[in-house]
Amino acid sequence: MQFDQLKRREFMTLLGGAAVAWPLAAWAQQPGMPVVGYLDSRSPEAVADRLRGFRHGLKESGYIENENVAIAYRWAENQPDLLQELATDLVRRRVTVIATAGPPPTFAAKAATTTIPIIFLVGDDPVRLGLVASLARPAGNMTGVNLFNVELAAKRLELLRELVPRAARIAVLVNPADVAITETQVQEVQAAARAIGLQVQVFNADTSAEIDAAFESIGRERPDAIFVGVTPFLNGRRVQLAQLAAFHRPSPRSTRRAITWKSVG
Repeated sequence: MQFDQLKRREFMTLLGGAAVAWPLAAWAQQPGMPVVGYLDSRSPEAVADRLRGFRHGLKESGYIENENVAIAYRWAENQPDLLQELATDLVRRRVTVIATAGPPPTFAAKAATTTIPIIFLVGDDPVRLGLVASLARPAGNMTGVNLFNVELAAKRLELLRELVPRAARIAVLVNPADVAITETQVQEVQAAARAIGLQVQVFNADTSAEIDAAFESIGRERPDAIFVGVTPFLNGRRVQLAQLAAFHRPSPRSTRRAITWKSVG
């Protein structure tokens, strides 16, 4: 199952709108302009569509950037070691609310403050991740949206099998740096693969160069399809992934190869 770009924009509109608006409303009667901290592990170019949705959501709630709200952007540029420093910098600036996309920046924000409201977008159960106490009563200073990406890993594998009925060997590409969701997702995919008689081989990639290297290995192994794991980094590289999948596709006489991924953050 996949969300198209419209669905993803709707989620970011929600994150940028009603969810973020409630802490901003508390500033309505106070002097000065409220500041939204936006923390992301990627680059602004990788999430351009989502930024438009985020700003649109704020606008629908009556907040227009640089008019009655400021947004302090902090980008890790695919360097997760920078996230904690960036989160701390937002806290030091005393932003009104912090918006995050994906587990790594969310954990960094959680470690940086217990008082500033944090609005997150994640692809796994936030209770299992330890972000909130429960779905009904999050408690603390955190709330957000769960896209259920990890929970749907088995369904996505079944969809891939429907796309390529004769598939027997699947390459699974994951980002090892995103430990919180990658381990669970690999376990889910491996269990689902055993249930439907598929063989899976896991490949790791944490940089653009490592994606290239992984596809070189995948090309030599010649699997029947490629399953791309849920991670903000890999989702931000979807153009590169599609180009590499096309370049390494089998010859016309061999089994058709498909590639599937689902976005988060």
